[in-house]
Amino acid sequence: MHVTGTVPPSAPAPLETDEVSTAGTTSKHARRFGLPVATALVMGNIIGGGIFLLPASIAPYGTVSLVAFGVLTVGAIALALVFGRLAARDPRTGGPYLYAREAFGDFAGFLAAWAYWITTWVSNAALAVAAVGYLDVLIPVNDHKWTACLAALTLQWLPALANFAGTRYVGAVQLVSTVLKFVPLLLVAVGGLFFFDPSRLGPFNASGHSAVGAVSAAAALLLFSYLGVESAAVSAGEVRDARRNVGRATVIGTTGAALVYLLGTLAVFGTVAHDRLVASTAPFSDAVNAMFGGSWGGTAVALAALVSMTGCLNGWTLLSAQTPYAAAKDGLFPAAFGRRRRGVPTVGVAVTVVLSSLLTAYNYLSGSGKVFEVLVLVTTFTATVPYLLATAAQIFHLVSGRRESVDRARLVRDSVITAIAAAFSLWLMAGAGYAAVYQGVLFLFAGVIVYAVLAARRQRREA
Repeated sequence: MHVTGTVPPSAPAPLETDEVSTAGTTSKHARRFGLPVATALVMGNIIGGGIFLLPASIAPYGTVSLVAFGVLTVGAIALALVFGRLAARDPRTGGPYLYAREAFGDFAGFLAAWAYWITTWVSNAALAVAAVGYLDVLIPVNDHKWTACLAALTLQWLPALANFAGTRYVGAVQLVSTVLKFVPLLLVAVGGLFFFDPSRLGPFNASGHSAVGAVSAAAALLLFSYLGVESAAVSAGEVRDARRNVGRATVIGTTGAALVYLLGTLAVFGTVAHDRLVASTAPFSDAVNAMFGGSWGGTAVALAALVSMTGCLNGWTLLSAQTPYAAAKDGLFPAAFGRRRRGVPTVGVAVTVVLSSLLTAYNYLSGSGKVFEVLVLVTTFTATVPYLLATAAQIFHLVSGRRESVDRARLVRDSVITAIAAAFSLWLMAGAGYAAVYQGVLFLFAGVIVYAVLAARRQRREA
């Protein structure tokens, strides 16, 4: 979820435009875009850096994880349709944050903003860990946890420094990294099918648990790669004919990203032997090496993937700072987060990179064997909170039966889709596992204390 006033990281040009207000009004420099750009926005935001490590992360579950991809895609499309219906009802900028706040009040809006802010900086830590795996192909850093941790911290602070320099530099980095992001993905997704060997796939269910349990666990990891499905809804204020185009762009973009993901993962599974893939830190590099022999191809892919993931960190750093900035403007975050310099909420950037760095260091130095997977599962829980709140807002409008909220002719279809999206969100929370839910709940409940302090101060000012 990208909240009010944010500009998604995969769209470099709009980063230089002025912010969009909660009310959905734009400055004279803002650019409105149609269905093609809105679709590209969704697809570009969904296809981030996490996909470069996910084939290895889900390999321990076996090829049953491809089934998880299919189930996840159905759930993501259900969410996309819910966002489309909510945007048709209220085409302002804001997405789940706006929907939750409008339906249930400030506290629900705060929880949506807080949960996704957590998601963004935890995602930054996960992306940095994934990038270290590809850096290791170029420069050995994974031999010791201290060097790996230092490399991950460096990869987080460089984009933060670029953000401090201003949005112009953020946009330039995004343009290069977005192009490079698709090169290794398309190379493996298309080229890998010509080198596909079924004998490398490994067992269907290698998890040792039931097929349903394996699908749930794999899907919880895979949700990380689908973050961004809400991009068009969040940016509805900048989309022409938003009531119609937001839903269409979200569904088309989600389906296109799912196709790239599925083909890419299937190609990696069929070119890298299963036992090797499970231990891989750079699965796309290993796939290219297996396809063409030698190591030059894998090195080139590692370099492209590293630049791509650094670019993702660059954009998500700005995004994670924009989230509390928007909430601060609405009085739901500390006022310091509302300060901007050179178009960047500098306090938000600083706090975000510090928190992300602390989490990265903790997970490396605490002895967690699968750092990327641990971080991804935490984001699975925190990301589903705003998704579930948005879905609950749609349920509220459907059940309330308000004529201005519900199109009676579509009531049954909307009810079924919303029920699927709600069940899907709850299923993902369950699939994240006890440890991830435990950490996620601690992060979430810390926000309740923050909200209590802010609400008390706001009430005192108004008295």
